[in-house]
Amino acid sequence: MIDRTSSQSSGNAAEAMACQHLEQHHLRLIAKNWRCRSGELDLVMLDIDTVVFVEVRYRHHNAWGGATESVDRRKRGKLTQAAMTFLQQESRWNQHPCRFDVVAINPDSKGKLQLNWIKNAFDT
Repeated sequence: MIDRTSSQSSGNAAEAMACQHLEQHHLRLIAKNWRCRSGELDLVMLDIDTVVFVEVRYRHHNAWGGATESVDRRKRGKLTQAAMTFLQQESRWNQHPCRFDVVAINPDSKGKLQLNWIKNAFDT
């Protein structure tokens, strides 16, 4: 359950839910809420030998579009720049293949949270 009382607490809960889901699918957490000048990476995970930059998006309603639609071109650019900075600063990972995933969490018509994991989200 995600607490809706503040955007920070609901964001943290959504990230924890996403991380748990990805770990159940055998991804390993490298970094969480990694920050630099260009932005923040919610989760950085390892999928076998691939570094996965995961953007977690949560919406408690779909009035202005769902969580997936909120990752627009500008947000993708910021995430790409932050990922390049991560790879420069964390050089042990810069020879690994990389990809960008999005975990979108939205309520269904009955209010139950639905998690949608989109692999290679920036390729579509």
